[in-house]
Amino acid sequence: MKLLTPVSVAWLSKLTNAEIIGNQHLEITGVNEIHQVELGDIVFVDHPKYYNTCLNSEASCIIINDKNVIVPEGKALLFCTDPFEAYLKIVKHFKPFIPCSKAISDDAIIGEGTIIMPHVFIGPNVTIGKNCVLHPSVSILSDTIIGDEVIIQANTVIGSDAFYYNTKKDRQDWFKKLLSCGRVVIQDKVEIGAGCTIDRGVSGDTIVGRGTKIDNMVHIGHDTQIEANCLFAAGVAIAGGVQIKSGVTLWGQVGVTKTITIGENATVLGHSGVTGSLAGNKVYMGFPAEDSGIKKREIVWIKRIPELWKKVME
Repeated sequence: MKLLTPVSVAWLSKLTNAEIIGNQHLEITGVNEIHQVELGDIVFVDHPKYYNTCLNSEASCIIINDKNVIVPEGKALLFCTDPFEAYLKIVKHFKPFIPCSKAISDDAIIGEGTIIMPHVFIGPNVTIGKNCVLHPSVSILSDTIIGDEVIIQANTVIGSDAFYYNTKKDRQDWFKKLLSCGRVVIQDKVEIGAGCTIDRGVSGDTIVGRGTKIDNMVHIGHDTQIEANCLFAAGVAIAGGVQIKSGVTLWGQVGVTKTITIGENATVLGHSGVTGSLAGNKVYMGFPAEDSGIKKREIVWIKRIPELWKKVME
């Protein structure tokens, strides 16, 4: 999330009741997660496992619960006992929840030739391009950007909150919701089927690239970034923070785990489970998804096990 105007680290320290360590004169221009962070952004970290990743990232300011770490030159730390709660204060301040009282918000920008069918909801700060078609009961939630010539079938939800929780088992409520302040960006000529869900980024963007076609009942998790001309069949489920390069095909009911990359023009056959990054220009199948040629040979050998066992026992 980019801020409308830069704010000083000193001001943020007062908002979060945190101690400044390091550069006292920084100005912050955005709020972000570690995998999308840019210069000028603020991030939070509350586990030693991720300290170095955050400290050595592009982030200008890090909310952290250890004041004894080495502060990289030019950066600032905001030290507090609960970085997660401090982060939530920042999100609530800059992106407060505002209930809607109209089906189509007054500030929505809708391009010429776009068709909005009955019972469509369009939230605040939404931009929709030219010659789009939104079928009945589509929900376009706040801050979503939709390009030109996009088709969205009935009952699809674009811009719902990220499925993202801060988990600690030493408290009564194990899961605390990380508020979402990111967006969904749908580029030109995308088609999205019925009953799909595309979550907004936690603080960055979930992106569906130009010309991508999505079948019914597909879920795309927060901060996933899909490049141009991909094809997803029904029942595909993609977790958060995935990078899907151009020309990728995912056939029916493929599941993709979080924060991996699928290379250009890769094809994953139906019912497969993608548990790690895949190289481009190959066909994959199975669980975990592997080169389909290797997997098919494995299946042949598995089918021969009874025959081989019988020979051993003779």
